[in-house]
Amino acid sequence: MFFLLSKTLDVVLLPAVWLVALLLAALVAKGGGRAQRNWLRAAALLTLLGTNNALVNEALLAWEKPPVPLRAIAPADAVVLLTGVTSGQKSPHDRVYLHRGGDRFTYTLWLYRAGLVRHIIISGGSGAVLATASTEAADLATLLLLAKVPRQAILLEERSRNTRENARYTKQLLAQHPDIKSLVLITSAFHQRRAQGCFAKVGLQAQAFPGDFRTTDRYWTPDYWLVPDIDALTRWSLLLHEMAGYLVYKAAGYC
Repeated sequence: MFFLLSKTLDVVLLPAVWLVALLLAALVAKGGGRAQRNWLRAAALLTLLGTNNALVNEALLAWEKPPVPLRAIAPADAVVLLTGVTSGQKSPHDRVYLHRGGDRFTYTLWLYRAGLVRHIIISGGSGAVLATASTEAADLATLLLLAKVPRQAILLEERSRNTRENARYTKQLLAQHPDIKSLVLITSAFHQRRAQGCFAKVGLQAQAFPGDFRTTDRYWTPDYWLVPDIDALTRWSLLLHEMAGYLVYKAAGYC
């Protein structure tokens, strides 16, 4: 039920959906009337603010966890990579499709190759509403094997479907590996806050190493502040969804 509610929330918090709703309301309102003008004004304001790159970038800069220098990472027994960077909705199914956020995978491999971790734990089942043939954890493990990471260095947690379950099932997995005591946690920078909280809640303290940054450095050029960017709507959706998820998790005592 929680999983389905989160999928519904994804739709409700889409500014693009709000924009369509405002335009439809203007369409059905009395032509030329006050109500129609108000709906159109609201749609115009949403478009103006929602496509402003500077506004969403500043908001995300305040929310995202900042990058962590490699030299600041203490050697650990394992890195935990949270899934959510692959797509199972593309054919042919003879390969792994990485979408935006794939640097979470490359950061994981980087830590391993740098000798900062001995094991890689991949946590994540399937993000699809309907069951799929493979899990996201298994897909990413395939890529690690192609990168010549030894199979014995890879541990899979394939049951979780949300962040809370990532933490709970990873702890259960670690109970079978008492030699793993220290962790590094990799997820998207906008998601790191909630993930760290969930892992801490189940008693797993981990160093943060965020990736998948949706922000850029701040610039003072006109294009940063004034030129509309349609991708800004997507980033607003992402931020609103994550903030809502964090508040729900906090209220439920998950993080």
